[in-house]
Amino acid sequence: MKLAILGSRGYPSTYGGYETLVRYLAPYLVAAGHDVTVYCRSRDSGRRIWEVDGVRCIATRGRDSKSLSTPTFGLTSALDATARRFDAVLMLNIANGFWCPLLRGARIPMAVNTDGIEWERGKWNRVGRAVFRAGAKATAVSANRLICDSREIGAIWQDLFGRESTFIPYGAPILENVGREEIKRAELPDEPYLLVVARLVPENNVELTLDALDRLGDDAPRAVVVGGANFDSPIERRLKALHEGGRVHWLGHVSNQDLLAELWANSSVYVHGHSVGGTNPALLQALGAGAPTLALDTPFNREVIGHPDQLFDHDPNRLAERIQAVVGSADLRRELASRGREIVRASYMWDDVCRAYMETLEELAR
Repeated sequence: MKLAILGSRGYPSTYGGYETLVRYLAPYLVAAGHDVTVYCRSRDSGRRIWEVDGVRCIATRGRDSKSLSTPTFGLTSALDATARRFDAVLMLNIANGFWCPLLRGARIPMAVNTDGIEWERGKWNRVGRAVFRAGAKATAVSANRLICDSREIGAIWQDLFGRESTFIPYGAPILENVGREEIKRAELPDEPYLLVVARLVPENNVELTLDALDRLGDDAPRAVVVGGANFDSPIERRLKALHEGGRVHWLGHVSNQDLLAELWANSSVYVHGHSVGGTNPALLQALGAGAPTLALDTPFNREVIGHPDQLFDHDPNRLAERIQAVVGSADLRRELASRGREIVRASYMWDDVCRAYMETLEELAR
């Protein structure tokens, strides 16, 4: 079957959740015998069409800015897709919901991954939130199938738009006996550290973790922060000052997946502050790598972890207490590491995730 994925930054990419999904799903579909196309925002050596790992990549034009990237690249991708007679399309990001009628007009069935509650993200102004809410409604009206990566997200869409969703989560690998070669290459100190991996947007609550570290004072562990922002962000200025003062190692965006795996696997505690997404890939990767994990208490994080002792309120003092308890107990760290791998092994293996996506697209095509 001729299948296409539309709405991510492309393949292979390491930017965020959608890109993680595409990085696993596209080659899986190719290995299963499907003809797979992924639409991309950037071009490979100036070419418009190229191939990687058997995946056809097509770059279309768009406006690369904070608010216009998704809808403009989505429009040109959808227009291109209408002429290529795909058997089914997986569309990512509800801002592309406006373009579902183009594919329906070309008689191309589509499944849309609804991801999180995009219109509640703090980085958007009132107009941006209204656009995403309208895109969600357009998606609910026009998509052949909705896919939710979290049962909680599915319930929200059912309540708001009256549409049922197919539950397919993200996945993560199980990692054991991970070394420190990439950590040494990055010249990070060989000492216990707290880890944060998140885009520097308000709803990921990186500042909450920094506030908790302030509460701990001299007892705070060294912190490593991975992540950046594609717009002017006050948190970047704070992190830069902390980095220059030696209290935090701020690495910015890290595309080296081996380094990320080592950072999770060797951390003394991983703090996950994401609040408005569904099942977050970074949380799953941390659990699969055996990172002793603390997560903000939201319905989405609770759905994944299910253990109250690993959840924290939006309170820097309480978070500081949790951090101190985990860092100070080797037995607790081992327990949390083992628990995390079991969570992934039971519910979030990539083979199961990719098979579910493939079966959904095949069913749509038929």
